[in-house]
Amino acid sequence: MATDRKQIEEKLDRLDRIRLANLPTPVYRLDRVSAELGKNIWIKRDDFTGAEMSGNKVRKLEFTAAKALKEGADVLITAGGIQSNHARATAAAAARLGLRSHLVLSVESEPRMEGNYLLDRMLGAGITLLDENGGVTLSAKMEEIAGEYRKAGLRPYVIPVGASDGVGNFGYLNAFREILHQEEELGVTFDAVVCAAGSGGTYSGLWLGNRLFGAGKRIVGITVCDNRDYFNGVCSRITKSTLALLEEEPPGDGEFTFIDGYKGRGYALSKPEELRFIADIAAKEGVILDPVYTGKAFYGLYSEVKKGTFDPCGNILFIHTGGQYGLFPKQDQISEAM
Repeated sequence: MATDRKQIEEKLDRLDRIRLANLPTPVYRLDRVSAELGKNIWIKRDDFTGAEMSGNKVRKLEFTAAKALKEGADVLITAGGIQSNHARATAAAAARLGLRSHLVLSVESEPRMEGNYLLDRMLGAGITLLDENGGVTLSAKMEEIAGEYRKAGLRPYVIPVGASDGVGNFGYLNAFREILHQEEELGVTFDAVVCAAGSGGTYSGLWLGNRLFGAGKRIVGITVCDNRDYFNGVCSRITKSTLALLEEEPPGDGEFTFIDGYKGRGYALSKPEELRFIADIAAKEGVILDPVYTGKAFYGLYSEVKKGTFDPCGNILFIHTGGQYGLFPKQDQISEAM
């Protein structure tokens, strides 16, 4: 096992990677929210990683797409909800790299051509709409489609939902290293790092980075779907896979920290108070959160700080993982909520 930061950084630098994101993303203090809460609330703008490939997903795709190309893939296949940021980012990455893409998108009815779904079509992705109530899972459908491409003589590479696996996890392990360097530049030490927990890959990378670099921070995931028990299992599997690829032993005892209670009506479903909160933060700080991930997660952070959950923490860093295109399909709901 590597024993210091330099050795871990050297291992990360040797990994196969394609530079797709605009990095490093900026970090700054949210002055008005900080004054309200009596805490230093900072934000890392990972929504600035790009436009077509915006948000947290592109960090993961830098490593996932590199692996796909190394294996000779000519088609990237992935899945998600109809407004999936990951699916759109995968389609954009494929187009940029000269590859085909195929997306399996979960729906319950015929979707409107808007938001990420519109961009998926513009980016030339092959699209299969799937109602999971029919008994076929997204994963099973991806494998079925991959088989069809193989029969046609192509070489598909299947990327799990959110690119949340051992390889994609390198994206936020590397992002944690970026945060450590930014702490040095800013002269600030973050006591806690908070993000939305949706597919587990962003949280897993940050958590593992904290452990491997021995940073001693509190890494907190606000669940926007499922619950802490689910994410404990998912993140355990992801981190074990990443450690195996790095040829590292588990870095001592440590538990994941997830906070339930903020998924609202369910994944990608919004309550009026969540949408009002998003509008309030936009007017107050000039920061546009999204309704699926960051809106719920920041609402959770805001509420938990008020409850005293973060009392030991003076400086709290929130990861803005992007997703603003998901606002446009909810424009009527947002107008009613404001």
